[in-house]
Amino acid sequence: MIIYNITVNIDDAVHYEWLEWMKTEHIPKVLGTGKFEKATLSKVLVDEEMGGQTYSIQYRSYSREALDAYYREDADGLRQDGLKKFADKMLAFRTELQIIDEYNVAFT
Repeated sequence: MIIYNITVNIDDAVHYEWLEWMKTEHIPKVLGTGKFEKATLSKVLVDEEMGGQTYSIQYRSYSREALDAYYREDADGLRQDGLKKFADKMLAFRTELQIIDEYNVAFT
């Protein structure tokens, strides 16, 4: 499984508007592509020298092929939505993570 991670620093002036847009519009649209099984929205708990608030959005893809299909078919259009609304107020970078193994705590 591949995790598609987007880390975003958003200006304080539009922070709450961006967060609401992510929760109610953007993340549901990305999941609606059918290429991901779930998304996790996390706040990064560091004070950025540049200011603003930083978040990580992690989408779990069904497969490498599903993620590649997302890039080909959906990514550009969905990125443009955010750029139109918040272009000069946010900085984003993307990474891919491959899950090697997962562990859970076993209670006895």
